[in-house]
Amino acid sequence: MSRQFANVKTELPGPKAKELLERRHNVVPDGVSYGAPTFVESAKGALLNDVDGNQFIDFAGAIGVINAGHSHDTVVNALQDQVAKYIHTGFNVMMYDPYIEFAEKLAELAPGSFDKKVMFLNSGAEANENAIKIARKYTKRQAVVSFTGGFHGRTLMTMSMTGKVKPYKFEYGPFAPEIYHAPFPYNYRRPESMDEDDYADYLLKQVENFFITEVDPSQVAAFIMEPVQGESGFIIPNKTFVQGVYELCKQHGVLFIADEIQTGFGRTGKYFAMEHYGVEPDLVTVSKSMAAGLPISGVIGRKDIMDDAGAGELGGTYCGSPLGCRAGLAVLEIMENEKLNERAVKIGEKVMAKFNDMYDRFDAIGDYRGLGAMCALEFVKDRVSKEPDKEMAPQVLKEARERGLIALKAGVYDNVVRLLMPLVITDEQLAEGLDILEEAIEAATVGAKV
Repeated sequence: MSRQFANVKTELPGPKAKELLERRHNVVPDGVSYGAPTFVESAKGALLNDVDGNQFIDFAGAIGVINAGHSHDTVVNALQDQVAKYIHTGFNVMMYDPYIEFAEKLAELAPGSFDKKVMFLNSGAEANENAIKIARKYTKRQAVVSFTGGFHGRTLMTMSMTGKVKPYKFEYGPFAPEIYHAPFPYNYRRPESMDEDDYADYLLKQVENFFITEVDPSQVAAFIMEPVQGESGFIIPNKTFVQGVYELCKQHGVLFIADEIQTGFGRTGKYFAMEHYGVEPDLVTVSKSMAAGLPISGVIGRKDIMDDAGAGELGGTYCGSPLGCRAGLAVLEIMENEKLNERAVKIGEKVMAKFNDMYDRFDAIGDYRGLGAMCALEFVKDRVSKEPDKEMAPQVLKEARERGLIALKAGVYDNVVRLLMPLVITDEQLAEGLDILEEAIEAATVGAKV
């Protein structure tokens, strides 16, 4: 089939990429993984060009970082303007107004009818680390509860909170103390005797029992929850469960932290995915797409909670860099002007319609799910047993790359293909990318049968 956007001219990796791969393996540790065996030359919108002249449609978005698209003119212009003025002064040395303006806008946009304050950091893991520090400082409690299947980062604290062993935690212990994991609803794999609401009620009862068998609520500083679990394969809890956990937190004086690092900034069709559930988190952590690729993260929280820490107790050398703040302001401008929240909903509708067609075609697809433009396919060996097929997902991704599409693997069982395309993707690019994905599944399915 002829392609308008995807154009793989050479076998991957091409000659220039092979040379760079050899240099990469000589100097970069193997523990730093990579997906596509090639190197980018340029990127614009939803398209990637590699060093050998191949063009790819991007359904990965740098793991959810590029909602506003690669090298958007609004972001580029803002960064060029900022670089000409000053690059860095250290906010805790000499402050700068882009930090204040960006904080004001995020405080206004974040869910919650209360007054909020905002601090900026460097990465998602650092945002989660600081959210826990803030929660412990405010509550004077030590314990933290996260959820099975959750991913919160690769530092000691965030690795401890992460609810999947390989590849994130295996042989990296001992972990931070006073971290507990509560059950999280995986609706595709719920007991057949339960509907979604019954399942949510059952798990909420387990969370209540958790306070008896694992840790007393009077010792718990915070629950931390992803509105949609990212690394575990876009597992979407129902509203009953999220609201139930939120109410338990309120009942026991426990803070509710929403980890919006992958779900924020339009990915699910709203600025923050927690808006889908009708709850007002005490603290929200953000990063990834907030600055179109510039390293910055943040904690947004209730004013009284955020102000409990004393001067000098929070911060860091590069936290809230001028470039990151200017890029973040540009992203918010793009989101408003180009209506990216509405665009995410439309993208999601198109993706899910295509997934429905593919589900009818391929028995290897056990489940498809999505919230806004956060969509995933789960592969199984058998639809009745739901046995995960962890070999299928990487094969599908390989077949897709060879046809000019970049996507990502995920899943508790490593059997999920997740899509995080830039929200500025055109309808034509989206359709072509989905067609390539379908061809890749067909090729992988045929290969599996041979």
